[in-house]
Amino acid sequence: MPDREVVITGIGLVTPLGKGVHDNWEQILENQTGIARNPDNDLPIPFQYLGRIGELDIPEDIPPKVYNQMKFLNRGSLLGFSAAYEAMSQSEINITHIPAGRRALYIASGDFTKVGCEFMYPATKDGSGGNWKEMNFEKLNRATLNKVNPFFLLESINNNLFSFLSAVFEFMGPNTSLASLSPYGGQALDLACKSIEQNKSDVALAVGCGNWITEVPVYELDGLGLLSKCKAGIHSFKPFDKGRDGFIPGEGGAAILLEDAVSAKQRGAVVYGSPVGFGNCIEFSETQGISVPARAGKRGMELALEEAACGIEDLAFINPHGSGTLKGDRSEMRSVKDLLGKHSSETPVCGMKAYTGHMGAASDIAEIIYGIQAVRNGIVPGTLNFKETEKEFRDLSISSSRQACEGNNFLSVSYGMGGQSSAVVIRVKPSR
Repeated sequence: MPDREVVITGIGLVTPLGKGVHDNWEQILENQTGIARNPDNDLPIPFQYLGRIGELDIPEDIPPKVYNQMKFLNRGSLLGFSAAYEAMSQSEINITHIPAGRRALYIASGDFTKVGCEFMYPATKDGSGGNWKEMNFEKLNRATLNKVNPFFLLESINNNLFSFLSAVFEFMGPNTSLASLSPYGGQALDLACKSIEQNKSDVALAVGCGNWITEVPVYELDGLGLLSKCKAGIHSFKPFDKGRDGFIPGEGGAAILLEDAVSAKQRGAVVYGSPVGFGNCIEFSETQGISVPARAGKRGMELALEEAACGIEDLAFINPHGSGTLKGDRSEMRSVKDLLGKHSSETPVCGMKAYTGHMGAASDIAEIIYGIQAVRNGIVPGTLNFKETEKEFRDLSISSSRQACEGNNFLSVSYGMGGQSSAVVIRVKPSR
């Protein structure tokens, strides 16, 4: 059966920049960051600056039969649900007109809320008598019955959001929950798109959610040398800048609703654009252990452009991963420079994670949404905190200020430790 055209008809965001796509975009236009200083000055450096979201407003029209399940959602899942709810609401789709078995759901979950197992602390303290040298297992068992939430396992699993979201919107078609490294938001979007192209579904929801700001993950990221030392405060996240020294973690949720183009047109839906090319790869480093490949993301970008039948001259801009690490950004800039060739100084390049902090899988999808808004408005956002890059890359068009862009296609890229990468070309429908 021939492939079907897929279009984007719903987008949703909740990030440290704001709640909702409109608020996020307004903050980006004002060159604001959602990264803020923690008021507790006694915290170690990695915890002093984070991309944190405030309290969430829970929608009132959640079906009563699933409302009680919300108490089992961890932090990242709540953020993912909020973004998905906005995407569904904004699309104005009447989901009941589509059979439940033709509704696909793909979730990329990067939630680390319960990684620290702090919910076990009261019981283990009782069992050890507070000296942590020996454990009285009889006391531990009694304390566990009284002091540990019996639903801790539900809150800890990586697909915590999956059953709840599928129940709320009754998505019973093709589905999966991904838990991997950074590119899994892009991979979830790829799977969602293909489910419609291959006529396995008529509508598909791709959701990325992440909470990277709890204690154990922050210590682990810092131990790996990935976090900034925050010497410049909230301005320390510097993608592509020669003074970069790592990223600042954040939390967030992002969602994109996809539809078959024919049904979207029939119902008069607002169409934002189409995913027209994907490239998912593993690129190994020449050195042993976990390291950065020589050309991070290059193969994925090439595959995405090839599938989209899109030339370099057709790109409005490129949004690389831009994690702000010394080796990672250098490798990625080399990939972008090789890819662009003679167009290096003509094609704008923008890193967006400094606006929100690195939100894991949520960053992948959030940056695609930002890219859609950028092309629709003919504006490439500035790369926050950028001043100057290394001499090798000064012919790349990176700027801390807005840049004008032409054309309807943009390329968004994500890569993770170990060489995993994902790239997507989005063809944006003009807003006017």
